[in-house]
Amino acid sequence: ERCAEWRSRQDGKCKNDQSGSAEHAVAGEVGENRKCAGVALQGESDYWKKSGRRGGVGSKGSETRDEDFVEHIYPATMHNTMMFFTQKGKCYWLKVYEIPEGTKNAKGRAIQNLLNIDSDDVVTAYLRVKNLNDTEFINSHYVLFCTKNGVIKKTLLEQYSRPRQNGVNAITIREDDKVIEVRMTNGDNEIIIANRNGRAIRFHESAVRVMGRTATGVRGMTLDEDGGDEVIGMICIKDPEAESIMVVSEQGYGKRSDIEDYRKTNRGSKSCNQENR
Repeated sequence: ERCAEWRSRQDGKCKNDQSGSAEHAVAGEVGENRKCAGVALQGESDYWKKSGRRGGVGSKGSETRDEDFVEHIYPATMHNTMMFFTQKGKCYWLKVYEIPEGTKNAKGRAIQNLLNIDSDDVVTAYLRVKNLNDTEFINSHYVLFCTKNGVIKKTLLEQYSRPRQNGVNAITIREDDKVIEVRMTNGDNEIIIANRNGRAIRFHESAVRVMGRTATGVRGMTLDEDGGDEVIGMICIKDPEAESIMVVSEQGYGKRSDIEDYRKTNRGSKSCNQENR
């Protein structure tokens, strides 16, 4: 009877430990090794570690399936958090150590198999955060959203610092719109948004007020009225005097320009032609 009572108490402790500190137990067993997390166009991900000498010819970093290619590569440590944003405006989280490790030539696993994403939704943007428990950092940085129809929204990073397995609504998306870009800012960045017709708009992020997590946002750029225009990208500039912009077209033409070549305008204006910058 004593043995049975002791076993019952131990089972109860194990259950409590599993529910309350499972994540901390796993995190404690994982070191802070630096890795590279790669994300392909069709939503596959893995991480690997590889170094080489400067001037080398390089080596193949990842296998891809037909008509797929690597779209993003993020340097990260095992305890960094990857934030995934879908076109419908939901946010999901994964620790880097939760992404299955693959060999250098592995194809990776579909993100849909790692996150509880709806079958008709697609991950379109990513952020890497060092520590969501750093109170000072999450209360001094912002998550900036941009949609296909030119809507922009700015929310404090703290609003996304409590991961949930099923994700959260990160932004309310209007009908016939979708999230195309998400960036992290420090509150003092310059914003440049470009559209499909080769025009761009530049303004300071202070022109966008801070909103709640589920807000819809405000107009960031007025699109051309030709029925086919849409936003294709957004970047955040920390130092306009030291940085430049590389613009690449769908047909492979590219050019590099000084940021000062893009005049500042008001948020929501028509923009200027960037092909002649």
